[in-house]
Amino acid sequence: MPPRPRMLAAAITAALALGAQAVPAAAADGPAGHSTATTSRGVEIPAFYTPPSELPAADGTLIRHEPLPLALSLPGIDGPLPGRATRLMYKSTDANGEAVAVTGAYVEPAAKWRGDGPRPLVAVAPGTMGQGDQCAASMALEHPLQLNGQTVSVGYEDLSVYRLLLRGVAVVVTDYVGLGTTDRLHTYVNRVDGAHAVLDAVRAARSLDSASVTSDSRVGLFGYSQGGGATAAAAELQPSYAPDVQLAGTYAGAPPADLTEVTKAIDGSDLAGALGWSLNGFLQTEPALRPIADRYINEAGQEALKDLSTMCVGDALFGYGGDSSTDWTRTGQSISDVIRAEPALQSFLAEQRIGSTAPGSPVRVATGVSDDLVPHGQARRLAVDWCGKGGKVTYVPVLIPGVGSGLLNHFAPLLADQGNAIAWLTDRLSGEPAGSNCWSMPVQP
Repeated sequence: MPPRPRMLAAAITAALALGAQAVPAAAADGPAGHSTATTSRGVEIPAFYTPPSELPAADGTLIRHEPLPLALSLPGIDGPLPGRATRLMYKSTDANGEAVAVTGAYVEPAAKWRGDGPRPLVAVAPGTMGQGDQCAASMALEHPLQLNGQTVSVGYEDLSVYRLLLRGVAVVVTDYVGLGTTDRLHTYVNRVDGAHAVLDAVRAARSLDSASVTSDSRVGLFGYSQGGGATAAAAELQPSYAPDVQLAGTYAGAPPADLTEVTKAIDGSDLAGALGWSLNGFLQTEPALRPIADRYINEAGQEALKDLSTMCVGDALFGYGGDSSTDWTRTGQSISDVIRAEPALQSFLAEQRIGSTAPGSPVRVATGVSDDLVPHGQARRLAVDWCGKGGKVTYVPVLIPGVGSGLLNHFAPLLADQGNAIAWLTDRLSGEPAGSNCWSMPVQP
């Protein structure tokens, strides 16, 4: 196992090359509907991120918005480059059917859209940022690197956002349910929560008076890793949950489609801390699983879950990289062993599986053939499942050799394929029809 400081340095370098559970704060409204600020690992979470006590009824309704200063911005003749950003809070619905406030950001590009039709909109679903509120992607647009001795948060998704803006594409970024907002814990990799947050971000962006996008604008979804799972789930659920959001295309990179397989892979890996985020999120969504957790998770495991609930990716790499979940259980079993022993856990994870319904719009599934963190095999199987159900799928195996680090095997395809993914999605936003290579799946790696 490589030393943790070296893993952390590698993670920060890669990101810069791209450009007891936390106690929720009370939702007490202050002046102008805002609440008092809170802190997470020494980072002040602006009052904007604490939801009001009452939420609107309609999904995607804007709750509040304010200007968001971009950290990387230059003056331009027609406004700041690459665009003008707005911080958002909007209403969504979680996996239990409960109303929830979600935050994010909309960026109106300075560049002109040169494709066919009106300016399009892409919803960017961030990859794994962590579970602490300070890790939210909208905050990373303002502060790409948070490094204060208590937390390390890197806004590596900023690169994809800026690349889309430079093409004249408007971008809305979701923070997901519970990330940023201070009233609940982030439900990491929850299929329904992630999908709804992505689709409702589109609705919220289109309702901004300052936005040039409208209901006539073509819409695309873009995500890798956790984001790839969220966009894949959103593409599946769009026809039933958001028929008003007509999708031109969806990019799902390295999607964690089968959490049972992903759980095995991340245990003992550089990103073993993501196991804790998953467990915390499962318990947030399904409290009935708590007795099972209490029966298996020992004191060290409980402390780890509490600690991880306020951590970002950098913190988890440094604090828990390479750890085994066998150290978290009373029996010495791994979390995967516990899942195999508990039908309730198996049932819950089965509900999180992506691939049971074919999206009604074109999708591009990309996965690194050497990815052993979010395993290549289960991502490829998602493409196979969709193809078998009649989906219009472009499957892209990213042919990069493994380097012995799960983290690098996972992130290298993100860098290598991002330009091609954006080009594919831009073609869909320009109205060019998508093909499908489902016919080739038997010979694809």
